[in-house]
Amino acid sequence: MDINQQTISKSIAISGIGLHSGSEVTMSIMPGQVDTGIVFVRSDVTGKDNVIPARWDYVSDTRLCTVISNQDNVCVGTIEHLMAAFRGFGVDNAVVRLDGPEVPVMDGSAAPFMAALEKTGLKAQNKARRVIKILKEIKAEEDGKFASLAPSITSQFRGTIDFEHSAIGKQSHNIHMINGNFAHELSNCRTFGFLDDVQALRKAGLALGGSLDNAIVLDHDKVMNKDGLRRPDEFIRHKLLDAVGDLFLAGATIIGAYDCYKPSHALNNALLHRMFADKSAWTYVSMDLGAVEPHATQKARMHDIVSAL
Repeated sequence: MDINQQTISKSIAISGIGLHSGSEVTMSIMPGQVDTGIVFVRSDVTGKDNVIPARWDYVSDTRLCTVISNQDNVCVGTIEHLMAAFRGFGVDNAVVRLDGPEVPVMDGSAAPFMAALEKTGLKAQNKARRVIKILKEIKAEEDGKFASLAPSITSQFRGTIDFEHSAIGKQSHNIHMINGNFAHELSNCRTFGFLDDVQALRKAGLALGGSLDNAIVLDHDKVMNKDGLRRPDEFIRHKLLDAVGDLFLAGATIIGAYDCYKPSHALNNALLHRMFADKSAWTYVSMDLGAVEPHATQKARMHDIVSAL
């Protein structure tokens, strides 16, 4: 893992369809200053606070995707794939400007964002990276499902899903977030849904941008996408991709072993709430000397930085 914090070397422009709104979204990812983390800015919102830090305590909805909102109820949704790309590529600080309430869904995976980050590259910053080290197990459970974190010398993600659908069944996967493994093993694995659910969501005014171009869609007995799956276990790999993005809302890389059974955005966020509520379960570690730092909230300099852009 790199010792210093990193941002992108130059701005990136990305356009695409919002998964739920069905509207075109234009998004710019810009370099961020040290200690600011990932910050979203709604450029289409005026007259109120349009800055939303990408943090666990700003998560306002987890039913269909991960949504963050600020005190003025300005929100950005479907952030998990972009957050996973930031974590997988090693971006600590960035400002994301967009002219709508959703991050573009692209192809339903993190791969297009990874390709954009690869094109612009990283810039090392003159301050040590700070990570979160897990000291004891934390677990969030609901209806037989769970998500947990336990001490580990690496950042590890493993999990299991179990669906009655014949194309999915029971799948498990395990990945250590080292040596570019995220790019190789998870980044191109797409979100998925069931045809009956998609039809119901559209009647409710949701999933209006969903299609076979940006999601795996399953009917009663098969995958409907003409080209099939990218990997036989693409479903669990995408669930772990989501978890990588959701846990990066901790505001720092977590050094620990994540495990899950039938995970969800809600369980992932509940896990972060449990973690931060128990100060004996984790600590900050500075990467420069490996020094343990006292607990502290992430620095809140977002508004000054955004206004200076």
